[in-house]
Amino acid sequence: MATPDCIDTIPLLPIPNCRGSTTTKMNLIDLLQENTMRAPLVSTDRHDAISELVDILAEADCISDAKTIKELVWERELQRTTGIGEGLAIPHGRCDKLDKMVMAMGRPSSPIDFASPDKRPVELIILLVSPTGNTSDHIQALGRISRLMVDRTFREAAYSTDSANALFTIFKDALSTSSV
Repeated sequence: MATPDCIDTIPLLPIPNCRGSTTTKMNLIDLLQENTMRAPLVSTDRHDAISELVDILAEADCISDAKTIKELVWERELQRTTGIGEGLAIPHGRCDKLDKMVMAMGRPSSPIDFASPDKRPVELIILLVSPTGNTSDHIQALGRISRLMVDRTFREAAYSTDSANALFTIFKDALSTSSV
């Protein structure tokens, strides 16, 4: 169970991105970091994949309390799957112990069952964790990821990447040329 200071309700506040600059308008490209991406993931199930992505954020010094983040994201996952369909999962959560929104991505070596509504196993996992003070940015980021992934050509390119660099490049290029 998540600790009381990691909850899922929040007032609006400006947020710093993982690089430390404060912004009032969330820009998904600011959350991209090659060192928070992994392709392929080592994990073969959704619990371990979420844990692996949280560990990647800890290794990149984007978070300091991986244990709490793992607990709160997994608790959220148990409430309702974050496998949204079309091979995508966006596990997410919010926590008081963060001072910035962070994102990690991973492409499993083999698709993972996330109990998605369309029954399709997941080929890309995007973990999003925000401070408890930014409901608007958290929701905007989830929406922007979803809108970007609607493009079948983009989605298939992301699902076929074999390295963090390739995954980073695909997202960076798409976000640089998109109004998403």
